[in-house]
Amino acid sequence: MWCGRVALQRIAVAPLNSLRITGGLPGTVQREMSSLPRVYITRQIPPEGLKILSESGQVQFDLWDSDDVPVPRKELLQKVKGVDALVCVLTEKIDAELLDAAGPNLKVLSTMSVGFDHLSLEELKKRGIRVGYTPDVLTDSVAELTVALLLTTSRRLIEATHEAKSGGWGTWRTLWLCGYELANSTVGILGLGRIGVAIAERLKPFKVKKFIYTDVAPRPELASLIDAEYVSMDELASQSDFLTVCCALTPETKDICNKDLFSKMKNTSIFINTSRGGVVDQEDLYEALSSGQIAGAGLDVTVPEPLPTSHPLFTLNNCVILPHIASASYSTRNAMSALAANNLLLGLKGQTNHLKH
Repeated sequence: MWCGRVALQRIAVAPLNSLRITGGLPGTVQREMSSLPRVYITRQIPPEGLKILSESGQVQFDLWDSDDVPVPRKELLQKVKGVDALVCVLTEKIDAELLDAAGPNLKVLSTMSVGFDHLSLEELKKRGIRVGYTPDVLTDSVAELTVALLLTTSRRLIEATHEAKSGGWGTWRTLWLCGYELANSTVGILGLGRIGVAIAERLKPFKVKKFIYTDVAPRPELASLIDAEYVSMDELASQSDFLTVCCALTPETKDICNKDLFSKMKNTSIFINTSRGGVVDQEDLYEALSSGQIAGAGLDVTVPEPLPTSHPLFTLNNCVILPHIASASYSTRNAMSALAANNLLLGLKGQTNHLKH
């Protein structure tokens, strides 16, 4: 399935007995702590995860104490030397160079993300390193943001806000800032998984007429939850009034949304991507938008990230670009942080749940 086809070890979440140490540390405790597994955290993750690690009494950790600036690569390569476990986010490239720098002690990698295109899975597998990630907990947040982005794009809210602020709001006009309704529309989903289903569930009350989807194969169990019809890629493009991309980034899906897809879409259709930027050929998207081949696009993900402010897509009124905030709710980010921390602790114990295919 395009919503996630790469095999990863998923480490289960379980409650932990916590040990909280307050005040000064006596010599015995200091000696005990020095023998605990060493962990490096590549970002100042939300407090729930740090609290779990601190109160577990099972690890000692160091972290890059910033949420605004990623750890410089040179410093990261220094900090990971000799660690037993690593917590990372999607801005860190975990490749052979970093794993070599870490050395043979590294047994567990826990990423605070549902995506894993920043991880060299083959290198991790070759070295026997357990990998934890954070699916499920961000489904609701991503689905909500996708619906918000779809409505913002289709009803031209960014343009409307600009007109109101800049003095463009004059007399009432019959077709000024008109957009496209969800009522009686066909919504297409590229890559049907948990998030695609959650998006459809939220869109159904808008009186959507039909849901269609495509994937590498039909997914009848998920499709039955939203009464969605399996179609070919060409049919998805030609029938969709709104096309939302929910697939994982893999070698097979890289640039899958390209000139060929856009040329088959309606000139009234809206394209939405909250998956990964690499699934879209941005030059082809620019041409489709600027030529009127499609009506609009909403993107929460791009290549690169951040997208340079000089990029041509920013010059288009019919393209809404967000800075990768689909999972950016307080509850979701704290849940991701907690899951990443629990994954790490359980991985160090050798506990796993099942493989994600």
